[in-house]
Amino acid sequence: MQLLKDRILAEGRVMPGSILNVGSFLNQQVDIGLYNEIGREFYRRFSGVPVDRILTIEASGIGIACITAQYFAVPAVFARKFRAKNIGNNLYSAEVTSYTHGIDYTITVPRDYLPGGKSILLIDDFLANGCALEGLVMLCESAGASIAGAGVVIEKGFQSGGRHLREKGIQLESLAIIEEMSPETGIVFRD
Repeated sequence: MQLLKDRILAEGRVMPGSILNVGSFLNQQVDIGLYNEIGREFYRRFSGVPVDRILTIEASGIGIACITAQYFAVPAVFARKFRAKNIGNNLYSAEVTSYTHGIDYTITVPRDYLPGGKSILLIDDFLANGCALEGLVMLCESAGASIAGAGVVIEKGFQSGGRHLREKGIQLESLAIIEEMSPETGIVFRD
């Protein structure tokens, strides 16, 4: 998606530790027009697949999932990283390690929001080692739901997450795949 790649090149900042800061338009300050184009592109790429729900993890994936869900006319559901007092105990849960934050946490979704037999499209902003999406896959498996596919805004192609998901047979659609990046040389996209 050229529009996205252009924004990454113009505004993205490569930081030490293979971190890409795109907070100015993707996950801190949000460009709604860009989100709309992202949602439209995910709809185009997955339009031939039945989708009953969009599932993401809080926080940065929520806006993207909501815009995408609007195109599919289905609910957007997000897994919480931290337990809220008002959601009860009837939950699916999975353990996840955050690449960016370097912490482990348990993600949860109420069972009512992830019914068995449904086709779930996973959406997230980044894919590095794949822990977040693997956690969402585990939630779907626990629910007896099928995976329609996974849509990622930015994939770090030099890390293993994308390869692992593709090896599992999951249709993974990444809108921008970064082949390499460093503060010194900048960003190189995969064609």
